[in-house]
Amino acid sequence: MAPWLLAGELVLYAACFICGIITAASVTITQGEFAGRCMLYGAASYNATSTEFSVSSSSNASLCLFVSIISGLISIYCFFVVLYCIYASCVGGVQRGSVGVTLSLALAASFLFFLLISGCILNVGLNSLCQSITTAKDLKSCQDAQSENWSEPYKASHFYTSLHNAEVSAWVNFFFWVVALVLLIIQKKRGTQFTQLTGTGDPETDPIFHRPQ
Repeated sequence: MAPWLLAGELVLYAACFICGIITAASVTITQGEFAGRCMLYGAASYNATSTEFSVSSSSNASLCLFVSIISGLISIYCFFVVLYCIYASCVGGVQRGSVGVTLSLALAASFLFFLLISGCILNVGLNSLCQSITTAKDLKSCQDAQSENWSEPYKASHFYTSLHNAEVSAWVNFFFWVVALVLLIIQKKRGTQFTQLTGTGDPETDPIFHRPQ
């Protein structure tokens, strides 16, 4: 395998790490604004007398927890992969046999599946919440509700921004994993038994790690 494939894969893992952190943090922050309640697929009502929004219904907290855990676990995986590759390249090279590539392919496919579910949950869940908000009060957009008053103990001053960022990050993460999966498929088709990030690749100077001819 060409070194640029591994380098590109590492860049993608670093980007996926950042996207996962943004998604998990944004969902958690939104839960904090709503006193721990998960507002994906939730609903809000407006009290014209007190001129305040209030939460009329919310989803089970495990729904938001699912999205946060999936993004968090993927970020942890990406972090350790990047860390390992940097360390391995410093001490000689990054080894990956056919079994390693197959395992990476299986993990990438699993991550894509769960990211697809997370992205759909965030998209449909946010749209459902926004529909209830704009219906409760005549607002041009859901984002305008951030500047409205909310009843205690809710402090929803950034809920739309946070959930929107979480959704965008989830879909960007999904796209990056599609690219990573393509790179892994290329490696698998080439039948690479060893990938070296650094080194000359010359059999005389690198006698231990041998590329198939």
